[in-house]
Amino acid sequence: MMTDANRKSPRALIIGGSMAGLFSALLLRKLGWQVDVFERSSVPFSSRGAGIATHPELVTVLQSVGVDPGDALGVPIIGRCVFDSDGSLAGTFDLPQVMTSWGRLFRLLRVGLPDENYHVGVPFARLVQDHKSVTAIFTDGQSERADLLIAADGISSTVRGQLLPHIVPRYAGYVAWRGMASESDMSSVTLDALGERMGFCLPPGEHCLTYPVAGPNEELTPGARRRNFVWYRAAMSETEQAALMTNTDGERQTVSVPPREVSGDAIAVMRKDAREVLSPQVVELVDSIAEPFLQAIVDLECPQVVFGRVAILGDAAFVARPHTGMGVTKAGEDALALANALARTANIDAALSAWQQQCLAYGQRMVRRGRKLGDMVNADRIDPQGDAFGRARGVERAVMMETAVPG
Repeated sequence: MMTDANRKSPRALIIGGSMAGLFSALLLRKLGWQVDVFERSSVPFSSRGAGIATHPELVTVLQSVGVDPGDALGVPIIGRCVFDSDGSLAGTFDLPQVMTSWGRLFRLLRVGLPDENYHVGVPFARLVQDHKSVTAIFTDGQSERADLLIAADGISSTVRGQLLPHIVPRYAGYVAWRGMASESDMSSVTLDALGERMGFCLPPGEHCLTYPVAGPNEELTPGARRRNFVWYRAAMSETEQAALMTNTDGERQTVSVPPREVSGDAIAVMRKDAREVLSPQVVELVDSIAEPFLQAIVDLECPQVVFGRVAILGDAAFVARPHTGMGVTKAGEDALALANALARTANIDAALSAWQQQCLAYGQRMVRRGRKLGDMVNADRIDPQGDAFGRARGVERAVMMETAVPG
């Protein structure tokens, strides 16, 4: 590690080695900062079975960190469609977009940070700071001192837990079944029907979508790719939540139940229900997912994201519901805004103060939009202000137009 004696440029410690942490690290390194990332997990990140909608804003951030994947970012789609339960089309909407996967984007970012600056298996314990520096203390007793600490450790942030112990994720009353299916395991009839679109099923009170992403080895050729799947379902009662969010070891989870840990009984019920309410094309997709996993849908808002020389960003600061399709994009924009603020002045404290106002406004706007879009899961599709999605445009068209689109 770098010592104070041989440091000349400012140094940042980044807690969390996922997307927000990598964006922050790469952007600060471009400004000439010395950066070390500390990731609590010692297990290499997997693809997590998650698809990601890309936006021009995300591409801008990628280019800012020196990553310009061009046509290799993901799978281009031509628009959206809605399937009725019998498999017929209820509507289409043209909206070109590129869909990628968590793993693909992570690898693009990770290759830009030297291994000696990316430390795994180093859980953060606590921090102490004075007026011009901050020290991170880890669970193994080691400590690191720097000019700035960035908390990019996600929805269950340990840093946020020390600084804002009363701010916790708030369950929204429903969960998402998620997973990936290999196109090679699906029939040509189903693949032709799904096509190069984001496909939706909208049974009463529920919301299911699917779209193509790259294959396990980055294949972009149709038939060798995968299909991302998300199915939002209500689970309001304690009994329902417990049944779904308890893993195979009998441990209750609060945020997600990863692949291979979801109850077999819960998976069986999910597959049975799919046959009753989803279109035949999507049912085949569901049956092709070997290891589905569960995510509790939550909201998270921090009233403050700067504490002296500590900045909280990404999902550690705000979590908008995944209907927005903006989680990774927001992490990148948070990091870019912070880097830009630090580039404008040598006064770190002034930069953090200016950045905080921008970060709070953006995060609050994203959470509000996520809640509004989340009302599409409700049976009546009416938001708290009484704006019924189905009155003016029709439910199907509203869902196609609004999901995973910056607002």
